[in-house]
Amino acid sequence: MLPGWLDVIAGPVLEATQAPAVGELKGEVLREWGSSEVWRLSYGLRSVIVKRGSDAQTSEGTAYRRFVVPLQLPAPRLIHSVESDESVLLVLADVGRVNLEQEPSAEGFLAAAELLAEVRSKPVDAPSEFTSAQLLDLVRRSPASPALAERLSSVAVGALDQLHEATPARVVHGDYVPKNLVTDGTRWTIVDWPLAYVAPHLSDLYTLVRDAVAVGHQAEPIVARYIDAAGADPSLVQRQLSVGGVAFILRALTWVVEEGVRTVPSSSEWTEPLLAELDDVTKGLR
Repeated sequence: MLPGWLDVIAGPVLEATQAPAVGELKGEVLREWGSSEVWRLSYGLRSVIVKRGSDAQTSEGTAYRRFVVPLQLPAPRLIHSVESDESVLLVLADVGRVNLEQEPSAEGFLAAAELLAEVRSKPVDAPSEFTSAQLLDLVRRSPASPALAERLSSVAVGALDQLHEATPARVVHGDYVPKNLVTDGTRWTIVDWPLAYVAPHLSDLYTLVRDAVAVGHQAEPIVARYIDAAGADPSLVQRQLSVGGVAFILRALTWVVEEGVRTVPSSSEWTEPLLAELDDVTKGLR
């Protein structure tokens, strides 16, 4: 069984795998959500990853053009893409069969911290895409209570403004979680870039640490490894982490209420835990 949309990108897939015909390909479903479908297609020892994205996932081709290719970020090589108003089809190099979610080792999380430092070291010729106005818009669109919304408006805005003065905006992956960190046994690669944008905060480090703690690892060594690899000021990183937590949770909440309940129905169960987490993170802002 192969994806029904494969005929649109069959040529590049056959060229990359050297398969004589589509019927000779072996297909393996890696993800099948309402807005994202991902397959590994292989012929012998050669394989590629093909993706179909809709809704928020349609912007991955744009992310490759804006960030991944010009900045030479540690992402899968883009072999081919086809875009329309409703979806994007991508053919990507296969960078490995094991991700950090499958094997959540301490070494893997430390390697991911170093990889993030590499991404954040790349200067970006673009203004921040997470300003105070955008933060307030997310607060308005989120299901936050009036009290939490007021606290966000009065405290998080000031913290974000201070970050813009203290450090330049850099690329944010936007979904820096273990399932999107893949290894071939030698090197790690970041996959799934449709949510990438530019901002001064460290929501990517926040989500990495968050998931590491959830599987029993300590946060401190991961943050320390990032600080060392980036040559960053520890106090600044702590502020970037706090604001990054707010940014990640607000973006996640608005995605759930505006898209997730339709494309991933089970995401409706994430709302209350995310609101509780947002409340905790906001209390830590100064």
